[in-house]
Formats: sequence, structure tokens, C-alpha cells
Amino acid sequence: MNRQMIRNEVLSALKSIAPELEAGRLLPDRPLREEVDLDSMDWLRFIEALNRSLGVAIAETDYQHVDTLDKLVDYLGQKANPCADEPSIGD
Repeated sequence: MNRQMIRNEVLSALKSIAPELEAGRLLPDRPLREEVDLDSMDWLRFIEALNRSLGVAIAETDYQHVDTLDKLVDYLGQKANPCADEPSIGD
């Protein structure tokens, strides 16, 4: 799954929690919870929605590493494609 597909899934999950969200106004390097005004229950529902749509579980200990849109997309990309950064045989 490429970065744009993951980003689209993240935005779709966000919109399911916060339908008033204007995705074009999100700043990719700002804390998502502040940008979208998510309380702790909304955050957990958002994380669960990502798990269902992408099949990637985000450990609670990793929440601090996925606080912005860019960081979250990178994290999900690494978890969804764990071998993407590893060199292939023969490189």
C-alpha cells in the first residue's frame, strides 16, 4: 500500500469520527488531536477504525509517535509494508 492510499484511509477514518473535518485544512506536521479536536474516546475510535481498515494495530506505547498526520502515515506505511525498507536479496 502506497503513502497516498494510507493517507486516504487515515483521512477517511478521521472523517468518520469528525464529519465536519476539512481535510485540505489539516497541517501535516501539527498534532492531529488538536487539529481535529479529538477527545480521548474519539482518538481511540479513530485508532480502531484504522486497525479495521488497514489491518495495522497501533500500540498505545506508540501513540506519541503518531501524533501528526505525516508521522501517522509513515508509521502505518512501515507497519503495513514491514519489508519496504529492507534491501532485497542481491542488492
